[in-house]
Amino acid sequence: MAQPEWTRMFEIKTKNLKQGDSWRLEFDENLVPNRPNLCWKTYIRNTSGRFKCTECGRGWSSNRAMVVFHMRLIRGEGIVKVRPLRQKCKMCNEAPMEKPSITSENIGILLENLVEKIRIKCYHENLGRKIRHFRSLDLNNPHEPAHCEACMQGICTRS
Repeated sequence: MAQPEWTRMFEIKTKNLKQGDSWRLEFDENLVPNRPNLCWKTYIRNTSGRFKCTECGRGWSSNRAMVVFHMRLIRGEGIVKVRPLRQKCKMCNEAPMEKPSITSENIGILLENLVEKIRIKCYHENLGRKIRHFRSLDLNNPHEPAHCEACMQGICTRS
């Protein structure tokens, strides 16, 4: 996952938030999806992503690549912690959980939706509902709940 790309896009998209406030994005592998620390707010969203098994090299795509965001704003200092949830290969017995690769377009859409949530949850703006949807992938295989970290944690949005 190209973290500099996320950070650069985040800086552009948060530039127009309240004058004088600063925001930063941090990746945090220890985020627990629905259990933010005190004073933090949660936003969880799915997008499409590609995964690659580091054991066998098999690749697969999913429209259920879940990304967890925890955010807070204290005295003009905003922080967003982000954690893309992982999936594992269904072909390998001892497959490790793999992080998704997300296209620039979908990172942009995720971050636009995130900034809307920051405006609602941290600045208490009333924006109505206008979530932009990610560009989904054409898939041949069904979602595999037994191999999805988000399903294991009870937050996957699969239908």
